[in-house]
Amino acid sequence: MTTKIILDTDPGIDDAMAILFAEASPAIELVGLTTVYGNADIDISTRNALYLKQRFGFQCDVAKGASKPLQRPPVGASVAVHGENGFGDVAIEAPTISADPRPAHQYIIDTVTASPGEVTLVAVGPLTNLAMALKQAPEITKLVKEVVIMGGAFGTNGHTGNVTPFAEANVHDDPHAADIVFTADWPVTVIGLDVTHEAFFSNDYIDTLRETCGEVGEFMWDISRFYLDFYKSRMGVDGCFVHDPSAIAYVIDPSLFEVRQGAIRVVCDGPAEGLTLQKYKDTKHKTDDWADFRAQSVAVKVNDQALLDLYLDTITSYSD
Repeated sequence: MTTKIILDTDPGIDDAMAILFAEASPAIELVGLTTVYGNADIDISTRNALYLKQRFGFQCDVAKGASKPLQRPPVGASVAVHGENGFGDVAIEAPTISADPRPAHQYIIDTVTASPGEVTLVAVGPLTNLAMALKQAPEITKLVKEVVIMGGAFGTNGHTGNVTPFAEANVHDDPHAADIVFTADWPVTVIGLDVTHEAFFSNDYIDTLRETCGEVGEFMWDISRFYLDFYKSRMGVDGCFVHDPSAIAYVIDPSLFEVRQGAIRVVCDGPAEGLTLQKYKDTKHKTDDWADFRAQSVAVKVNDQALLDLYLDTITSYSD
């Protein structure tokens, strides 16, 4: 049985790895790519999504989304991590296909309304599109099958923030949107730094993708050069953490992860802006801004070797 997904994304090097993973997996039907600012600005993000669709023959829709956060000033594209063009400055041809005419949030509303209970939303960038969809059509909380988010950091396994000492990039880009999405009355699973920093694509692993996965592997190897240079210079490691592909891995096989239950809130201003906090203890307090919201799932452990095996096997089979 396949899971229909809309993948909300800001491509992005690891986004491309996640998009190709989703397209390659027989367990997933990639219905649409909705784009958002983040790793690159919205025009580049959308161009990159259309490029992937055209080059690799995807059947999914592409819808262009938000260009800025709901309230906070934009922090700007992650050029130091993903390059000026989002794909590690590897030259790519301009796509000749066009995006869906609907804005991403409207595309999300229309698609889940047309297939109630069937579509999982997977978000691997700032959560602005999802928050806009909720604001316009709050009833979609009853229509979506599940929401899976790569974002946040809860301090498990010693992992806190990556753009500030306590904030993960996707949530920090639009904390107000993240708080709306996490507190909505729909089932959310958060795949944050707590587990994405526990899985690692080594240089050798990415070399294996190039050697065994045909054109897809070659493409991922090419765009990862810039990304790996960033990791080497910033963190002194030979490889990269498995961020966005981990969210896709959860959709394919949730048993790879151990999750913890509890309501989630996001700090929306001040020095801890973007901090994600889960109340996972059943305690009573006079003041409790978590108490009125549903429990959500936060991943706290991952079978990292099984995840790496799943990714390589999926991409290899896709390339055969």
